Amino acid sequence: MPLSPNLLLLVLVAAVLHAAWNALVKMGNDRSLTLSIVLGSTAVMGLVVAPWVGFPAAASWPFLLLSALLHVGYFFFLLKAYQVGDLSHVYPIARGSAPLLVACWAWLFAGEVLNASGLLGLGIASTAIASLALLGGPPSSRNLRPLAFSLCTALFISGYSVAAGMGIRVAGSPLAYIAWLLVFDAVPLCVYVWCWRRRQFGAYFRAYWKPGLAGGTMCALAYGMVVWAMSLGAMAHVTALRETSVFFAAIIGARMLKEPFGMFRIIAGAVVATGIVIMNLPT
Repeated sequence: MPLSPNLLLLVLVAAVLHAAWNALVKMGNDRSLTLSIVLGSTAVMGLVVAPWVGFPAAASWPFLLLSALLHVGYFFFLLKAYQVGDLSHVYPIARGSAPLLVACWAWLFAGEVLNASGLLGLGIASTAIASLALLGGPPSSRNLRPLAFSLCTALFISGYSVAAGMGIRVAGSPLAYIAWLLVFDAVPLCVYVWCWRRRQFGAYFRAYWKPGLAGGTMCALAYGMVVWAMSLGAMAHVTALRETSVFFAAIIGARMLKEPFGMFRIIAGAVVATGIVIMNLPT
């Protein structure tokens, strides 16, 4: 199910926004609090929109709850990965691996089958991802943790992506589903911060609310665009195209964050993105 040109452009914009808000989280002095501001902002945006769009159909609510649950694992492993690894290393592995898993889950649960170009793209992306995982030599006690956390992050990304894609197809109102998805996905981390980090949150919020709000706006737009696209196109194709963000993250990590192995990661990220684009080509 090839995507229309307008949908392709929309998902590519979402890819840029996604890489940018992840970079803001990586640059934060306290990543869990930065992420809580980002997600808190998305939840507020969802609540503002919700009265105007109402509620999605009852059939979609189990998928909303499942997505929120899977986001707990996603945020946990994402923050762990950013604690021990570089953006331009962690992000391509986590986001570049996810489409491979989404393709499997979409085949198992939604009956979506990749065509020949999809399989070719999988092979290209997998090879590039392996090169990133082995950057600096075979995994050792020093660099095994970023790899492990990144792959765990990918597992949860694939899970919530398929849950969101299946949910919006039975929601009746895509905008209502997206609005409540932004709210539900933010709840677990916001509850955690309120219960265990609220003493530090006030001062941190006053200092970092502007980048947090910017990140939240980008996060809401990026996620909303992709979930809406999955209501119109194959989940594996949409997710794969969205993960061209690995190329933009590699550039941000190398140029703005001054992370090492910059050029190698940019090239590898570009190859991952190329494989992902090939996945989206028709036969």
